Amino acid sequence: MEFIRHLFGSQPLLALFVTIALGYLVGKIKIGSFVLGGIAGTLLVGVIIGQLDVNIDSGIKNIFFALFIYAVGFQGGPQFFHALNRRSLNQLASSFVMCLAGLLCVLAAAWMFGLDRGMAAGLAAGGLTQSAILGTAGDAIAKLGLSPELVKTMQTNVAVGYAVCYIFGSLGPIIMVSWFLPMIMKWDIRKEAVKLAKVMSGGHVELDPGQFNAVRDIATRVYEVTASSKAIGKTALTLDKELSDAAVEAVFRSDTAIDLADATQIQAGDQIAVTGKVDAMKTASDFFGKEVTAPDGLALVEENREIILTNRALSGREVGEIHDHANIETRHGVFLTAVKRMGRDLPLLNKLQLKTGDELHFTGSPVDLDRVQSKIGYKITAAAVTDFIFFGIGMLVGILVGMIEFKLWGVPISIGSGGGCLLSGLLFGWLRSVHPKFAALPLGASNFLRDFGLAVFVGVVGIGAGPQALVAIRQYGLTLFFLGVGVTLIPQIVTFFFSYYVLRIKNPIEALACVAGGRSANPAFAALLAKAGNATPVVSFTVTYAVANVFLTLWGPVIVGVITKNAIR
Repeated sequence: MEFIRHLFGSQPLLALFVTIALGYLVGKIKIGSFVLGGIAGTLLVGVIIGQLDVNIDSGIKNIFFALFIYAVGFQGGPQFFHALNRRSLNQLASSFVMCLAGLLCVLAAAWMFGLDRGMAAGLAAGGLTQSAILGTAGDAIAKLGLSPELVKTMQTNVAVGYAVCYIFGSLGPIIMVSWFLPMIMKWDIRKEAVKLAKVMSGGHVELDPGQFNAVRDIATRVYEVTASSKAIGKTALTLDKELSDAAVEAVFRSDTAIDLADATQIQAGDQIAVTGKVDAMKTASDFFGKEVTAPDGLALVEENREIILTNRALSGREVGEIHDHANIETRHGVFLTAVKRMGRDLPLLNKLQLKTGDELHFTGSPVDLDRVQSKIGYKITAAAVTDFIFFGIGMLVGILVGMIEFKLWGVPISIGSGGGCLLSGLLFGWLRSVHPKFAALPLGASNFLRDFGLAVFVGVVGIGAGPQALVAIRQYGLTLFFLGVGVTLIPQIVTFFFSYYVLRIKNPIEALACVAGGRSANPAFAALLAKAGNATPVVSFTVTYAVANVFLTLWGPVIVGVITKNAIR
């Protein structure tokens, strides 16, 4: 043990990476359906390793937290600003009510049980499962002008409160959205998800898990035109209109490809290559004739392309509406296969409303895709690189905003570099969605900044808490745990009934998704998805999640400013 103490003391970065590795290993331990998660695991392991008196430069913690929170803001920027409109007003209000109820519960608990600023912020971070509060509250505490010892004690209490309250903070929402609320409302989540999917799809049947719909598969087949075919004498463009969900890609006559000019008419014996959805192939077979093997000279190059939606004219419109109103020349040979929002798959249904920043997946020939891309947005390329000019400016703006101080009841408060970088990330993420030539930050890069930044930050916080954490746990442990239960459950119950009866969010799937998203509860969302058996909860979750991420993060300095009690050294 003395050797390890000496090793970590001389090379503290070793302790940090051991903490992260072991923390994520512990986080993978599964008890029933509950998984602790890598971040909470890292904090707990960090507290244990911190007993060896390892000292890590606090600058590392600050840098990586700023990177983490900027990435969070950048990814949520388009969705956050899009949520600020009339169509999403109910969901926006639901999310804010959840955040406000959580804040009031924390302040009430702190007042009734005499919690200091750090412990109250930790209660919020754990009970509301918002890890970012660790950083924003810690920043605010550091700027109170208190002694270094008192600052360290309260920053340790933030970590302790988070560690004690986090487990039920994660488990509580799972219980609420997947069991308790559906039980008291007598809802069958799977049946309600099927109903919602049927409405969104325009009446198509929703399939059970394990089943698949061949309609979504894209195929190319070759047909030989018979003498009695209705296609004879018609042009390729005319045929596209009649085939609807399929397109004529090539025509061979006497084993030679012919030009698909507007005036080119189909003749008996022509071999026609048709690409489209599988269910459209029966129509093609009835229309042309029998299916045959592809001619030797047929080589059709298809491409899967991801396009970010930036055309505001399409934002808010439904998938089915856009398909029906687009002329055949525009959508010839192009098929929408998937839609993602904030990295999550959306149900590809006719009633799905597209929003700026959505990631649309298309299949088609490069020429056809280029034509469609110009009307939708910009292509996501594998070779996309980070625009370090705007990245640097974004971080600079965030840190400068975080330096701005204001007084709350006479107490100097600032949102800190964390809150500043969150706001800057939101702004630059939105800027990227409307001006795709600027501020590039590929999804892989932003995911790494987000995940690794938080892991390093939490690891340093845990190690720094060290022996003081055990003292605080012995002092507050059981009381803090039950306070965390209240902070976890009360806002969910209040928000659910407020959303259902006041905001009139009556659809069960949307109501439950708002509860999960309103507190950024990813584990609860995963449980709801599993119960639903489809992606219908995603739409409501992403709106409330983006809004909650902002407000919950900013509650850190608010709690520190409102509560006046400091820790006793």
